[in-house]
Amino acid sequence: MLKTAEELRQELGRTVRDRRIAQGLSQLKISERSGVPLRTWKRLEGQGEGSLRHLIQAAIALRCEDNLALLFPAPAATSMDELLARQA
Repeated sequence: MLKTAEELRQELGRTVRDRRIAQGLSQLKISERSGVPLRTWKRLEGQGEGSLRHLIQAAIALRCEDNLALLFPAPAATSMDELLARQA
């Protein structure tokens, strides 16, 4: 079942909150560490709202920036030639 943009935003906000809590960090501390203003951090966790820049800053501060590349994986190669060209 497809999720709406609102559902995905809220789910992402909860995930950010859960990751922060698991690391034992307060919103104030992670806000300072990430450079994301506290008010914006609260909106990010509560409503899943913020800019792409703030999301990236949050990912770095929460040590999960490597996972951002997984959001848009490269499409599967459709031929052996295409696969070989990607490796070059």
